[in-house]
Parts: sequence; C-alpha cells; structure tokens
Amino acid sequence: MIFFNLHTHSYTNQDDVIEIVNQYPQEFDESIPNYSIGIHPWYIVEDSINNDLQIIESKLQYQNCIAIGECGLDKRIEVSIALQQMVFEKQLVLAQKYQKPVIIHCVGAFQEVIAIKKKMNITVPMIIHGFSKNFDLANQLIKNGFYLSFGKSLFQISEMELVFKSLPNNRLFLETDTIEKDIKAVYKIASKYKNIKLEEIEAIITFNFNSIFNRNK
Repeated sequence: MIFFNLHTHSYTNQDDVIEIVNQYPQEFDESIPNYSIGIHPWYIVEDSINNDLQIIESKLQYQNCIAIGECGLDKRIEVSIALQQMVFEKQLVLAQKYQKPVIIHCVGAFQEVIAIKKKMNITVPMIIHGFSKNFDLANQLIKNGFYLSFGKSLFQISEMELVFKSLPNNRLFLETDTIEKDIKAVYKIASKYKNIKLEEIEAIITFNFNSIFNRNK
C-alpha cells in the first residue's frame, strides 16, 4: 500500500508514503521529493512579497514542486484581509500559469475564497486543507469545485465522523499537517468513519491524488 499525505510540515522519508511537504520561499530544501511552496497569510511581509513571488515562480517550474501553497485567507490574524487577498490572488495567477493545484489555508473566510475562485475563473484544483467545519459548508465547497483534506479534526471533533462519511469519495484527501500521528493513523480512522476497509480508502485517495497531480499521465 502507498499512503498519500496531502499536507505536512515534516519530511519523514518513508518508502510507502508520498507526502507533499509544505515549504516557504525563504526556508527551502530542494532535496525533498514532493513539495508545495507558497506565502502563508501568517507570514506575509510586505517588503518581500515580490521577491517571494519570484522565488515561488522559479520553484513551480521544477518537477518535484507539485502544488502551490499553503496560501489563502485568515480573518483571525492582524494582517489586513485586503493585503491577504492580494497576495493570495497573485499566487492563484501563478497556479493557473503553471497548472499547479493549490493547497489552501482558510480561517473564517470561506465565502471570500469561493468568490475569488469564481471571480478569477480558477480551473486548477483547489484543496482546503485541515477541514474542520460542518456538512453544509463542506457541501457548498464541493459544489463550487473544491476538494477537502482532513487530518486532526477526525481525531479531535466528534461531528467530523458524520461530515466525512457523508462526503463524496472523489473530493477527499488526508493529511497530517503538524499533528504527531502519522498518515497511516489518519487512514485508519478515515476507513473506520467511511465503514470501508483500509485498502478501499487507500484506493480512493490514490485515485484522487493521481487525478489532480497528473501522476497517471
């Protein structure tokens, strides 16, 4: 079995795990086999935005850079939402240019993210990482073309069992982000909530991963 980890901050170098390691423009390790790179809204520095975007664009042209992000909007931080949106949109332009999926950090700004996707006519896959909200929002996001990635919320929020179970299999991913549990533990709880065998959840995630990251082309 091969396990796919949609979003992590730690490279574990396991033979049976393919992980997308989150990287930042100013803190970068080119030896990592699969990574994403982006400007996280927490770490926006106005004076370095253009330089960071240039670094991101250069890295997006490498084969092992398979996504842009995490990037997005966060209403719980002091950085103005207008500045966050400008930086997010500039990264979406790059995602479209290089046809890379986008891993999205979103806190309290889901309607804004949906609106930006529509306004900019974004056609590359957009994945909300670390989803932890209710079924209605999950369903709205999926209807608007988003994918959802689940990790720690499956362990920490009891309502996530029903949400995860109810969502279509072709829109789901699994991740560890910063939790100490490994991706195999996430797969196990996901298979439990879906009431299917571990091999079945592995096949679902493998299909989704290959589909949007062009691994079967």
